[in-house]
Amino acid sequence: MGQGLNFCPMATKEDLLSDVLRLPPEERAEVAHKLLLSLEAETEDPEAQAEWSAELERRAREVLDGSVQTVLLEQVEERIRARLDQRR
Repeated sequence: MGQGLNFCPMATKEDLLSDVLRLPPEERAEVAHKLLLSLEAETEDPEAQAEWSAELERRAREVLDGSVQTVLLEQVEERIRARLDQRR
């Protein structure tokens, strides 16, 4: 991750998310993977831990090898808004 992002100690989670979302897909996948692994460490169930780790590896591989298409958060939010508007 060598994009030169400046994460200051007082950055809000919104600031951090905004910075991370500007990274290329491969680097976003790496950040997501590391964050999820940090949560995994808190899991007490070793079987669930192993299954989740395998799932994370599978998802990261799919992003890196291009077999899945990433979607920007803004695009997902717009799709959700459009669907909600249709229901009104």
